[in-house]
Amino acid sequence: MINNKKPVIAVTTGEPAGIGPELCVALKARADASVVLIGDPDLLQQRAQQVGLNITLPITTKDQLASRQAINDLSVLPIILSRPDLAGTLNVENAQYVLDTIREAAMGCSDGLFDAMVTAPIHKGIINDAGVPFSGHTEFIADLFNVTPVMVLAADNLRVALATTHLPLADVPAAINSESIQSTLQILHDDLIAKAGIKNPRILVCGLNPHAGESGHLGREEIEIIRPAIEATRKRGIDAEGPLPADTLFTPRHLKNADAVLSMFHDQGLPVLKYAGFGNAVNITFGLPIIRTSVDHGTAIDLAGTGKADGGSLQAALNTAIEYAALKSPAVDS
Repeated sequence: MINNKKPVIAVTTGEPAGIGPELCVALKARADASVVLIGDPDLLQQRAQQVGLNITLPITTKDQLASRQAINDLSVLPIILSRPDLAGTLNVENAQYVLDTIREAAMGCSDGLFDAMVTAPIHKGIINDAGVPFSGHTEFIADLFNVTPVMVLAADNLRVALATTHLPLADVPAAINSESIQSTLQILHDDLIAKAGIKNPRILVCGLNPHAGESGHLGREEIEIIRPAIEATRKRGIDAEGPLPADTLFTPRHLKNADAVLSMFHDQGLPVLKYAGFGNAVNITFGLPIIRTSVDHGTAIDLAGTGKADGGSLQAALNTAIEYAALKSPAVDS
């Protein structure tokens, strides 16, 4: 953190036709951080009026950010839309604008302008329709830094990490190998310490197949890939246990002493977490050289401009980013 000032958090405003802009302008400022929205000021002001918010958003500049001078509690770093936007109406010509806001926030974190970034929801389909191969925020930001990301969702004390992210289910088994599981466990272990402040993290690992393979009768990935990978990481001092059947792992008895769960695929672990904390869950990307958090939901195009969207997840993502950015004390026992 620069000059021991309060952290400055970048918040990308997401798909302009979705609920992201109105959720961003409704964020509750905190005295212990400055929040900078990355987006089109006219869009944000228009959306604020549309949902009945009587606010004025001051403009900030990169010079102000670099010097940490005159930064308001909530302000805007302008990036201008390619085309005027209407709530609820997707426009493929604004896809590059969305990518520009993400890139601006990520590189601003790398350059020291921001201490963390938070991302509002985007519409992956419209970006792909614009001719840009795109599978998600997580992969896009990781590519900017040429690193391997680990997607983690958190709600209260439950954290679920993914061994594979946005893949068709048919492609998941081929994507799971010993090296990738070991790498994911190492990143998860390291960032639970470095970013979440947990001194000795304990990780539970799901099996891939029902009943964790039933001793090989329902699949051999647990025997041939997952268990050897866990044993190899344990030799490096990582407290990982498994593979465990996913249908019994997510019970209080198993979770009460765990700091994170490693799920083998997207819809194995995330439905449980979202059921437990939907609307307040936070998406966190581990493995990056920066802090990045996000919402646990999509763009809700049908709700855009109505003022009915729930901003709980974005507020929780902001709160988590502030806590991670301000974490100065030594790691504590979980």
